[in-house]
Amino acid sequence: MAFEWKTIYTKQALNDLQRFSSVIQRRIAGKVRFFTLNNPLKFAKKLVNNELGSFRFRIGEYRVIFDIIKNRKEISILKIAKRDEIYK
Repeated sequence: MAFEWKTIYTKQALNDLQRFSSVIQRRIAGKVRFFTLNNPLKFAKKLVNNELGSFRFRIGEYRVIFDIIKNRKEISILKIAKRDEIYK
């Protein structure tokens, strides 16, 4: 049985998510949940410039920037935006 990682959305990430339609919100939240059911690093890419965060998930044209706390199995979602906006 897989152990789900705990997912924490920062205030910034929640504000980012609210900017999207409810369909996109459900899609992003559903994918994040899917990624965290097993090993989220399997689906993540490590960011070279970790100013925004350490890792990112790719969900279609959207990016979810996050940090990970391995010893507590926690993911802290920091920022969510379209691909062309997130790294600005």
